[in-house]
Amino acid sequence: MRKLKLSADTIDNILESLLKRSPSQYTEYESTVSEIVNTVREKGDEAVFAYTKKFDGADINAENIVVTKEEIEEAYTKVPAELIEVIRKALVNIEKYHAKQKQNSWFTSEDGIILGQKVTPLAKVGVYVPGGKAVYPSSVLMNVMPAKVAGVPEIYMTTPCDKEGKVNPSTLVAANEAGVDVIYKCGGAQAIAALAFGTKSITKVDKIVGPGNIFVALAKKAVFGYVSIDSIAGPSEILVLADETANPTYVAADLLSQAEHDELASAILVTTSSELADKVESEIERFVKILARKDIIQKSLDNFGYLLVAENKKDAIDCVNAIASEHLEIVTANPFEDMTYVKNAGAIFLGQYSSEPLGDYFAGPNHVLPTNGTARFFSALSVDDFIKKSSIISYSKDALKEVYPDIVKFANNEGLTAHANSIKVRFEDI
Repeated sequence: MRKLKLSADTIDNILESLLKRSPSQYTEYESTVSEIVNTVREKGDEAVFAYTKKFDGADINAENIVVTKEEIEEAYTKVPAELIEVIRKALVNIEKYHAKQKQNSWFTSEDGIILGQKVTPLAKVGVYVPGGKAVYPSSVLMNVMPAKVAGVPEIYMTTPCDKEGKVNPSTLVAANEAGVDVIYKCGGAQAIAALAFGTKSITKVDKIVGPGNIFVALAKKAVFGYVSIDSIAGPSEILVLADETANPTYVAADLLSQAEHDELASAILVTTSSELADKVESEIERFVKILARKDIIQKSLDNFGYLLVAENKKDAIDCVNAIASEHLEIVTANPFEDMTYVKNAGAIFLGQYSSEPLGDYFAGPNHVLPTNGTARFFSALSVDDFIKKSSIISYSKDALKEVYPDIVKFANNEGLTAHANSIKVRFEDI
């Protein structure tokens, strides 16, 4: 990791470096993804099966692409009972948290005017679950549960299988516990295209959510407009805002919890204490030697790891807001007070016992978060992502009569005489 004195130039250079990790920067893959998406759109199942054979080595066809009830039952025999219990506990927390986000339709009525908003869940949602470098049953829970709470009636999941056509058992158990309706043995850009356009075997959905590799991210970008998507997710990132009261061992461990995701992950400490930065650096060196994914961690730290020392708390918080990290831990003497100055962060963890993995797995808030600085204008995945809102307008004759001249003036000012006419015909002889 690089230890640097915080300055405006330092922040600009870091932001430039971090933005290079964005899927939008990998234009060399776009032509490949575009070809896959277009081929699936034109040839449907034929293309999906061919690409699955090419990229995953699996012989998938119309007869075996859907995970069977028997396969799910078999998965339960392969997953430790203790893990199943943990999944169920996490589901309770996730559902309870997201239930508080649920919105209801509302109406107001006054003087012959009824206005309102009708909230309707999306009809069909597709959830993509990775199956490459690591297996993420936690992502199953986080993507499915807000859709269930929103009332989405049909939830379809796609996830890669191995060469024998098997899906990871913990992924299947998590999907079954969360209430997924259909699971397809299909991954990559071809799975995203199949969900977006539909094939004979794979149902077309209204929205696609879930993380994936660069091909999945670019495929989601390519089909946006045909369907809705959650976001184009970039590599994981964590920023820890700490002062001299922080425990350097805890801080180091938390930074490494994200660095182990992949070589492009980012781990940043922003502190007002140079002494803390030195201690954290020492602890990181100690931990890296003993952690299983130390090669990935080291590359992440070498490329996107920073220990930034600020002159004062204001400069430190300004840096936090500029970077707009996916995960932000505030480990200071007064974390709740310092939080009030934070404008940009995907999820905020307060205090030394609120480690980032708590949010990844168990606490309840969603771990699907904005990356690459998009926390400046995006939010965590929520129930809102699985509903749509329709405006309701109803005027009585008397209510419209009172305001119709104003509407006519507005329409005529814009040169839209047909708009004006549709109001006037109700009260004037035309």
